Amino acid sequence: MALTRLGTNAITALPAGVGGKVLQVVQGTSSTQFFVSNINNNLRHYPTSNKLTVSITPSSASSKIIVNAIATVRVDKNAVTGDAGVALVIKQIISGGATTELYPSTAAYSSGMYLGQNGASQVIRFRHNEIVYSSPATTNLITYEVGVFAYASSIQDIYLNDTSNRGEIIVYEVQG
Repeated sequence: MALTRLGTNAITALPAGVGGKVLQVVQGTSSTQFFVSNINNNLRHYPTSNKLTVSITPSSASSKIIVNAIATVRVDKNAVTGDAGVALVIKQIISGGATTELYPSTAAYSSGMYLGQNGASQVIRFRHNEIVYSSPATTNLITYEVGVFAYASSIQDIYLNDTSNRGEIIVYEVQG
């Protein structure tokens, strides 16, 4: 299964050979805040309930899938010095098949928001947009879930859909 990152915070050109018509679009939303404390470096965290999720059943095994996840993320720093990084991660779960995590890099500090050696304890909030491309080669139901991961040099807590802001995930099936 080939996965390609299309871009962060901007829609970029599709990979070569992906230009067919859009066969279906599905959307999921959630405004439920998800909170994680005691962060470990680059460990991915997903809500256990009230998830930011969507499911799609591709009409053809040759279809390509474009996933666009948008959510408000908050980072609470607990140190006077130290850097912080946090990013979205998307889990692809194929019914009767594999589960794959989709993200641009296994390191949160190079995948999303990153602040170098900045000042004292702070709260950092931003709206993050992650777009990924997948060739799942199946007509089985596929579920996509949005989570977060962080570089935890000085992070105390991270939040997904902070202050109950609406998160959204949109999945496009493109003719292969």
